[in-house]
Amino acid sequence: MKILGIGSRISHKDYGKGVVTNVDNQHYWVTFIEKGLETIPLNEPIEIIEAAENEVDTVSFFDIESSLVRILKKYSDVTEVVHIADKWKGGKLILEPEDTNLQGKEIKIDDFFHKITMVRDRLRVMEQKINASNLEENEKIDLQQYITRIYGSLTTFNVLFKLKAQYFVGQKSK
Repeated sequence: MKILGIGSRISHKDYGKGVVTNVDNQHYWVTFIEKGLETIPLNEPIEIIEAAENEVDTVSFFDIESSLVRILKKYSDVTEVVHIADKWKGGKLILEPEDTNLQGKEIKIDDFFHKITMVRDRLRVMEQKINASNLEENEKIDLQQYITRIYGSLTTFNVLFKLKAQYFVGQKSK
């Protein structure tokens, strides 16, 4: 059995995706995206996403943490955990057409909330890509204004968020 090195990316059936941050003679120390730091036996079945060479290096915890954050941002679609307001948990969204001959649509509010937060997260990624692009400054500003207006259009959905810090914020009037 080949031992994975520090920095290897894995997927575990119970803990999800993670990165090996330490190895001893019996365990992998893995930081999982959703479960945090866990130790798992070397012989436990795991899916290897990307193996790093088994080199013994002295690495500071800060270096490991920085690498982990960089890897997670680069390779995952996972972002911060955003909680739905308690009053909406387990609820449903019901859409009914005016024409009673047509069928309505019912959606679990948690699913709808997930889609709204994914829109927000993808807008943030787009914003970062625009800022990092080689566009002219005036082109960046034009695109940023469109994104700000999109955020403004989405403020209606702020009622779903538990924390005000996670609200959509549009252009503020002066």
